[in-house]
Amino acid sequence: MEEAVKIQSLFIYPIKSCRGISVPQATVTHTGFQWDRYWLVVNYKGRAYTQRVEPKLALVESELPKEAFLEDWEPTNNSFLVVKAPGMSQLKIPLTKPSSVAEGVSMWEWSGSAFDEGEEAAKWFSDYLGKQSRLVRFNKETETRPAPPEFAAGYSTTFADMFPFLVASQASLDQLNTLLPEPVPMNRFRPNILVDISEPFGEDLWDEIKINDLIFQGVRLCSRCKVPTVNQETGVPGAKEPTETLMKFRSDNVLMPDKKPRGKVFFGKEMVWNWNLTNSEDKGKKTIKVGDTISVLRKIPSRAEAAV
Repeated sequence: MEEAVKIQSLFIYPIKSCRGISVPQATVTHTGFQWDRYWLVVNYKGRAYTQRVEPKLALVESELPKEAFLEDWEPTNNSFLVVKAPGMSQLKIPLTKPSSVAEGVSMWEWSGSAFDEGEEAAKWFSDYLGKQSRLVRFNKETETRPAPPEFAAGYSTTFADMFPFLVASQASLDQLNTLLPEPVPMNRFRPNILVDISEPFGEDLWDEIKINDLIFQGVRLCSRCKVPTVNQETGVPGAKEPTETLMKFRSDNVLMPDKKPRGKVFFGKEMVWNWNLTNSEDKGKKTIKVGDTISVLRKIPSRAEAAV
């Protein structure tokens, strides 16, 4: 009999590579949770900044109105994204649609236009990072940022790295922490959905899960860049951990010995919401909550067969 799996925590990261918000509920959309990675800090050429090159972004906190996480809420003229960072005054970004558009915004393989959040936000991030910067917002009306089609054809995301949802389990982190010289918190791995299961890395095998009426498909194991080495409380990158320890038991060489090794390490499972299988008249968006039960509908036979 399958164990009862529950959602332990939900996280939204309004600004790409900045601190996340733990929320009691979140609205599921085709591109990920509503408000997740809607904003992006870019350089003077319009290229994305992330913690890979600007680890100080880890200290930038965001707040949204509590009602923003309700399914049918619409922002008013008094609704703001409030942004804070050490040594900086508070920045308030109106949640109503900006009037200005920035062309030539790029992130990895994608380029397009985005809403520009204006001069006050640009000066705030320029002062904080010490280099010319702007804050832009994803424009769902005109832009699509496709997920890699070889893994998730027909799906798209906002400013998340590749896929709309990242699932991880507390059991996986607990096992990793027994092997690390110093334990790390879950915020190093930036999941959207944190689940409570008994088997460490059991989420690796999830091919199809159901939360309420929503069907999520497993896409691939999440290969980790150097962001997990950045201390999210100080914004200071570490030298090796937790990547060095993960390499010993979570590398492609260990998990998929029959495949060509590429020096990757894995933590978490990337997923999409398969709205085609959702039993609902309104397939636009839905809400999931902390404490909701997850039904594991289908598993892959082994990690060796997992897409990476």
